Amino acid sequence: MARTAFKVSVVGAGGGIGQPLSLLLRKVKGIDELSLHDLRGTKGVAADTGHISEHGTVSGYVGEDELEPALLGANLVVVTAGMPRVPGMTRDQLMQANGGIAIHVIRAMACACPEALIAITTNPINIIVPTAAEVLKEAGVFDPHRLFGITTLDVVRSRKFIGDFMNINPRKVNIPVIGGHTGPTILPLFSQCQPEFRGDTEDILRLTNRIKEAGTEVVMAKGGAGSATLSMAYATCCFVKSLIRAQNGQEGIIECAFVASSVADALFFAGPVELGKQGVKRCLKLPVLNEFEQKSLDNLLPILRKNIEAGIQFAKTFKKY
Repeated sequence: MARTAFKVSVVGAGGGIGQPLSLLLRKVKGIDELSLHDLRGTKGVAADTGHISEHGTVSGYVGEDELEPALLGANLVVVTAGMPRVPGMTRDQLMQANGGIAIHVIRAMACACPEALIAITTNPINIIVPTAAEVLKEAGVFDPHRLFGITTLDVVRSRKFIGDFMNINPRKVNIPVIGGHTGPTILPLFSQCQPEFRGDTEDILRLTNRIKEAGTEVVMAKGGAGSATLSMAYATCCFVKSLIRAQNGQEGIIECAFVASSVADALFFAGPVELGKQGVKRCLKLPVLNEFEQKSLDNLLPILRKNIEAGIQFAKTFKKY
């Protein structure tokens, strides 16, 4: 029996994350149609990436009127649209800039592709994902198994920093990162690191802080002219690959993501998730944490719950894009 064609739509494809992500997705097996949308520039991105000698077609869509056509029939929508962080910008300010954009996109998805998997990179993820859930509930199409906030970059950074510290290939490192996707809510679990982390308490504290502040490190290194676009595109592509492998029936695929969850005292939580054909197959239970990790989790949960509630209230009070 022939495999059903798989369509991926990227919203925000003309931006700093969207362009390199579109390029990387052209190499991903299992994508038959790549649909690129943004307010400007996507015709060129589609033409450029469409000339690459890989399987599949690429289409470009521009402007608000072409958003729903870009989404129509999509199996997976990756939402990268929005403003990047700039020095001095608070998460609340970022939410004011990006929240309305996210709502506009999610409403269009509810009409054009209500059964699609949704993977969101737009920050602040801790707030945007609960906002998206409320919009989908309002439209009557919310499925908690199909909505993801992509936190893969926190895992990618953890692997890289730990690999460099231990002088091993970062690809050989496996470590769960739980909580959320803002500095105060990011918690790498060094007690669960494989291979076992070879360092002392000071090393763990230093690396944990670097992982938490890695986004700011990139913003400052770019002189405020950009954020972590390239590494985010790479991490998002890794997550998309895993989603597609699970869609194709591969078992035992685990990725960390920010999803509706009951493993901690919060409505949404980032942690290891087993992926399946319907999206989230199950959220893995938290392992036994050491004293530092448990205290860190206890400290981050009130912040995370506040973020989630802010997202819910934003959706309820937002009237017009």
